[in-house]
Amino acid sequence: MAEAGAKKGFKAPVTVAITGASGAQYGLRLIEALVAAEHAVWVMVSKAAHLVIATETDRELPARPERLAQALTERSAAAPGQIRCFGREDWMAPVASGSGASSAMVICPCSTGTLSAVATGASNNLIERAADVALKERRKLILVPRETPLSAIHLEHMLALSRLGAVILPAAPGFYHRPQGIDDLIDFIVARILNQLEIEHRLMPRWGEPEGAESDGENA
Repeated sequence: MAEAGAKKGFKAPVTVAITGASGAQYGLRLIEALVAAEHAVWVMVSKAAHLVIATETDRELPARPERLAQALTERSAAAPGQIRCFGREDWMAPVASGSGASSAMVICPCSTGTLSAVATGASNNLIERAADVALKERRKLILVPRETPLSAIHLEHMLALSRLGAVILPAAPGFYHRPQGIDDLIDFIVARILNQLEIEHRLMPRWGEPEGAESDGENA
């Protein structure tokens, strides 16, 4: 069956969930990068994440899914219909069921509360349910925690999820590429996420590649 989103001329959809950890810029930049790579993007933003976005960025995003999709479309210069947004209890969304269209999922940033809920299969809202579906269907699930220091509880949940096949990708940017500003640090993490998704990008070269080289995710 053709992927939802591919029918409109977009590449396979990627689900992006932004939760209430610090680092909303990572998730917003990831959406921009996925749009630039011509993928359909399915977005969920938690209530706490809306507060973080308003605190950490120069804008507030609307809570209603339709208005949120419009705002993100304008922000990322997406094509009409390329970005779809779902509410926290939209149980009819395709990500809510294993029989829905398959989609890789990234929780970026991932709060420790969401980490705990996913590790224990809580499924109290659509973000948690979508992650649960990704695990049970053996789909790509990437969690980007941004917390320090980490308690034994956090580490145990990460280990449990890693053993279930999830990718734990902490928001811990490197400095060997000599970042010139905050945007470079954000792109460092987003590039790592795209590499895991096997999506081509030009955010930064891989280790050993010349400056300006394109990262070919399909050859990862």
